[in-house]
Amino acid sequence: MGTLMRQYWLPGLLSREVPEPDSDPRRIMLLGEQLIAFRDTNGKVGLIQNNCPHRGASLFFGRNEEAGLRCVYHGWKFDVTGRCIDMPNEPAESDFKSKVKAVAYPTSERGGIVWVYMGPRAETELPPLPDLEGNMLDESQSGIGIFQRECNWMQALEGDIDTAHVGFLHQGAISADSVPADSWAKYALSDRAPRFKVLDIDGGVTYGTYRPANPGNTYWRVAHFLFPFYTMVAAGVLGLKVAVRAWVPIDDDHCFGLSMSKLGTQGRRRGGAGDNLVDAPLRPDSTDWYGRFRFEADARNDYMIDRQKQRSLQSYTGIPSVSLEDHAVTETMGPIYDRTQERLGSSDAMIIRTRRRLIGAAVALRDRGTLPPAVDDPAAYRLRSGGVVLPADADWTTATRSLQEAFVDHPELGLEVLAGVPAV
Repeated sequence: MGTLMRQYWLPGLLSREVPEPDSDPRRIMLLGEQLIAFRDTNGKVGLIQNNCPHRGASLFFGRNEEAGLRCVYHGWKFDVTGRCIDMPNEPAESDFKSKVKAVAYPTSERGGIVWVYMGPRAETELPPLPDLEGNMLDESQSGIGIFQRECNWMQALEGDIDTAHVGFLHQGAISADSVPADSWAKYALSDRAPRFKVLDIDGGVTYGTYRPANPGNTYWRVAHFLFPFYTMVAAGVLGLKVAVRAWVPIDDDHCFGLSMSKLGTQGRRRGGAGDNLVDAPLRPDSTDWYGRFRFEADARNDYMIDRQKQRSLQSYTGIPSVSLEDHAVTETMGPIYDRTQERLGSSDAMIIRTRRRLIGAAVALRDRGTLPPAVDDPAAYRLRSGGVVLPADADWTTATRSLQEAFVDHPELGLEVLAGVPAV
């Protein structure tokens, strides 16, 4: 699967992690590869191998100066392309530096994200960045949320496309009788076993879940998986919500969830840590390979569960936030769950289809060299997700087509239908 992912641009780090020219280098692990990020004197971000090609010393300790990163062991200096531009321990007449190059990956910045291409194409033939609306907004409108999760990326991603868990894990303590009669929350909480329709699309897989609404209507939640690891979840109002999440592998056992969204379109308030839109406190970052964007609550402190709140139904789980609830159920499966032990039902239809689509694409790339979906089709990412009420006899794919289109305004829509209940 790593080979498949390397066909795409990957959101590798935040621009603010390398905030200014010649600022401190950062350790970044992507797809199990140890890399050093730095912003050079000209403002360009480099992502280069950790070990100096000379004797293997870590370039994390390098001097970021004069448009390059200089290894402190013998002074060899590399630019953002990995080219060795100085070799001061060699004779002046030597041309050895022209024969040495470090592994370095092309980068591109957009919307506060440093995108990285780790694939086989030459720099003159790189694919386009995906047209993810949440990453293409004016800075005043955009929001980023990022956190690390200690499990395999697919395990984490499947939580986003498992809409049936919401009525239990996140809303199990909310009674259908406690919300307004004609709200979407009422429809969702009155029927916690939605039915599924799942379809392949150009960029991945889409699904609609449905259940009865007011007489003659059906409440639908429409959401997507997009290659190689993006989700657009069903919470919010279809047509208004602008949000996407990437589940980026750090290595096989760790990943980070990176949300890119338009502020004010979620239908719920979120806490924050600085300019990081997350709903629980984070630890201070450290400089080790796994030292970024970690919640204070984790398996080591049982996610700060409050059993009294759980017993009294102040909270279904007793765990203090939505993100931490998701952390608890996906991390405690183990770093990589043995899926032969699963017993999947009809509510797992989207998970089943997404696994098949990913495996099929990886096999086609390996065996036939077939490019996976949407590598060269940025428009495949021009989608929105969310909920909608339709006439009971409407075809959900046709009726929601215009609402699923990104970069379209819908002034006729509002958030009041959510009744203030998150993720319905």
